[in-house]
Amino acid sequence: MYFERAKEKFEKLREKNSVKILAIESSCDETSISIVENGRKILSNIVASQIEIHKRFGGVVPEIASRNHVSAISNVYKEALKKANLSEKDIDAIAVTYGAGLVGALLVGVNFAKALAFSLDLPLIAVSHIMGHIAANYLTYQELVPPFMCLMVSGGHTAILKVNSYNDHELVGTTVDDAAGEAFDKVARVLGLGYPGGPSVDKFAKEGKDNIKFVSHTPMQNSFNFSFSGLKTAVINYVNNQKQRGREISVPDVCASFQSQAATELVSKAIGATKKFGEKKLVVAGGVSANSFLKEMLSKSCNENGISLYMPNLSLCTDNAAMIASAAYFMLKDGLGLSDLSLTAKATIPL
Repeated sequence: MYFERAKEKFEKLREKNSVKILAIESSCDETSISIVENGRKILSNIVASQIEIHKRFGGVVPEIASRNHVSAISNVYKEALKKANLSEKDIDAIAVTYGAGLVGALLVGVNFAKALAFSLDLPLIAVSHIMGHIAANYLTYQELVPPFMCLMVSGGHTAILKVNSYNDHELVGTTVDDAAGEAFDKVARVLGLGYPGGPSVDKFAKEGKDNIKFVSHTPMQNSFNFSFSGLKTAVINYVNNQKQRGREISVPDVCASFQSQAATELVSKAIGATKKFGEKKLVVAGGVSANSFLKEMLSKSCNENGISLYMPNLSLCTDNAAMIASAAYFMLKDGLGLSDLSLTAKATIPL
């Protein structure tokens, strides 16, 4: 009975001029709820971070993340409504990240979203975390519309996508082993920089010199696929060898050298793919897009090649619910994503 009503409302919303979507994101260690109007205007975007909690463990502990989502989500929901100056009656649909991510963490958001959709009698829209990261750019750039090329760089994914429309994309290249963000975290860990690794590496790299050659060539040279396992292992071996020989390690130099080699591979392949497919716009998505050195390299390379570069605001680079609400709006307009109450979390979903 609920789903039939939701289906009817979903179809009516496709024709509505103003649509307010409340979205929930809990795929890892951020509990976030946002309300976005028409996929572009953020009315509220509340994020409860667990970084300080997980720092003591050197990384995200899934069970602890799940428990903290349970503790935070109700208050985050109330704050999102308050910040937007809206009541539950003003919401048109509920959206939620159902994957990819930590299953226990995702389930908290999915179950909260299902309960909310049922109690408010609103359509429920299931959104891919990856599509959310791409949509973060629609919130930053009101004028941005597909088609474009996208460089996806996050803790769990590294890929190049050819985005043909809001809900249609082709996978051009992906990592064959570690994602870029994963490599940053592991290098930070071996250097004793703690969690989260990416910002720490970026910070120390600013004080160092790019003077250590960890790998002799760019891997996967004849494709747009990525490989960061060899680079990560080379850094770990270098650090261990230096320690065994009793030599002092320049953490800033290691960070600068690793970051330079990782960014070089990301930039060269993203630019190469953009040129090959004849696109003039390159969009960057995912948490690693917050890296300052990567931003500088991409900006310079795009300028040299006549490519327009789009990168989300810093607050939208990492996990947040506003990007999920934006993606849900464009799915709604294309008649996609409507879910019933059997929706469940998925640790992995296709790119």
